[in-house]
Amino acid sequence: MDTTAQPEPVSLTPAGVPAAPVRDPGYKWVALSNTTIAMFMAAVNGSIILISLPAIFNGINIDPLTSFQYLLWILMGYGIVTATLLLSFGRLSDMYGRVRLYNIGFAIFTAGSLLLFLTPDTGDAGAIELIVFRLIQAVGAAFIFSNSAAILTDAFPPDERGKALGLNQVAALSGQFVGLIIGGILAAFHWRYVFLISVPFGVIGTIWAFMKLKEPDYPRRTQKIDIWGNLSFIGGLTIFLVGITYALLPYGSASMGWGNPFVIAALLTGILLLIAFPIIETRVKDPMFRMDLFKIRNFAFGNAAGFLSALARGGVMIVLIILLQGIWLPLHGYSFESTPFWAGVYMLPLTVGFVIMGPLSGIISDKYGARWISTLGMVLVGISFLILAILPYNFDYLPFALALLIMGLGNGMFSSPNAAAIMNSVPPEERGVSSGMMSTLMNSGFVLSMGMFFTIIVVGLTGAFPSMFSAALSAANATPLIPAMSAIPPTGALFAAFLGYNPVHMILAGLSPALLATVAPATLATLTGVAWFPTTLAQAFMPSLALSFYIGAGISFIAALLCAMRGEKYVVEIDGTGKDGGSSTDDPQEVSGGNVK
Repeated sequence: MDTTAQPEPVSLTPAGVPAAPVRDPGYKWVALSNTTIAMFMAAVNGSIILISLPAIFNGINIDPLTSFQYLLWILMGYGIVTATLLLSFGRLSDMYGRVRLYNIGFAIFTAGSLLLFLTPDTGDAGAIELIVFRLIQAVGAAFIFSNSAAILTDAFPPDERGKALGLNQVAALSGQFVGLIIGGILAAFHWRYVFLISVPFGVIGTIWAFMKLKEPDYPRRTQKIDIWGNLSFIGGLTIFLVGITYALLPYGSASMGWGNPFVIAALLTGILLLIAFPIIETRVKDPMFRMDLFKIRNFAFGNAAGFLSALARGGVMIVLIILLQGIWLPLHGYSFESTPFWAGVYMLPLTVGFVIMGPLSGIISDKYGARWISTLGMVLVGISFLILAILPYNFDYLPFALALLIMGLGNGMFSSPNAAAIMNSVPPEERGVSSGMMSTLMNSGFVLSMGMFFTIIVVGLTGAFPSMFSAALSAANATPLIPAMSAIPPTGALFAAFLGYNPVHMILAGLSPALLATVAPATLATLTGVAWFPTTLAQAFMPSLALSFYIGAGISFIAALLCAMRGEKYVVEIDGTGKDGGSSTDDPQEVSGGNVK
């Protein structure tokens, strides 16, 4: 029996262009459930590794404090690959079929998960294998991310797209936080289970997608692959993001690599190639991305706001994990070994807020448009940043939870209405590449955000940590240990906190017995206790953390302004007509046959 999905019959409007296809009423829920599983699975895998890294590094016999480069690539390599491939995959999907490439991506992602579970080696070889297999996962995730929104937009009518995209994005964000908890639980049994959990869901989801998802019959033009556009965009973004990653590594005697000639060359080369990309796209016959889509106000302002939103919040999860695991939880009696799991639990208000407002805001935007609800959402995110910025390091949990809840509510109010407004504003045959552009900007924002937050915090720690560490040793009557213990690099202290380690134990273990004998046993007990290192780290860490939160607030308020400037509701129907939800403030468009000219 042939199970290949056949194109649905398409009627023509009087103008001779395709009318909306008549679908099985239940198909839209099939599309929503399958893409939601895929987004949830991809999001879980993006965050589950944050919590389980200590167990993974122990499992492959890697010291995380001396393997910073592996740590960065495991954390950031996934985002770099997805960000650079999304736009190209979106265009390929418009040319060869969104469902077809989505299905391929689901299968690749599942294969990558299985390879991670089976990682054969240990030591440096094992770390490199983990990185390579994560990159394979990322290729599959890029196919999923670049097509999920387009598949939902095809499946749902305009007055239900916000709700559908809202549910889809709730799954994506909630998956990030569910991943924190699942990672903490599974890592306690065996690090390989962290990757195994995706395999059964991936196998079932892949088979289901191949059997049930249907390729819509939308207008397609025969066109060639834009080689120069792909090379300039993928090359430029890859080189630029790799430069950002290596800028976070120490270089010579400097704590960071911003002065590294390789980093400078990578950043300049990447910027030049990205500047060349729009010039190339306006001159080739079959461009990878039609730059004139940015003439559509909802598309242009929505994508700009989405990028700034990702830039503001992309690094928040990691710095909040550092704050909880390295400072707050130990000071409240939790052992360093247990902090990864409890950090996920204490961040649940962020998920709760998003789960509440994600679908609800989508329903509201379906009726009234995205303009004001997305604006209010980003204002709330900015306010939550300000609350976090003024909290002390030993805060009461209630105001911290309230700030996270507000941030979750705000992001929920912004994300699904913004995605629906972007996808509604483009012609059907451009939805794949438009979804790719939307996801590219968001994923690039996330990677850049991690670089920005890390840079602010590491620069602050580099200036403040050595002197505060020495002062704290003197106050603890451990002056003889200052020369030996002051050698700990600020980045080592930071990532020890991130991974749930107390580095004092490791430092003291490397000192000579004669030196340790010069310090009273009670002093050594103080240094290795749960309070001394977190308190010392907090004094150097909190000023930089507050600065990063103030910057996040400012970026969020700018994103809110862009949301307010997007104009009223604007929908491009399959017959090529644009409709608004009131008085349209969109720039005048000539829309013909689904093409914006």
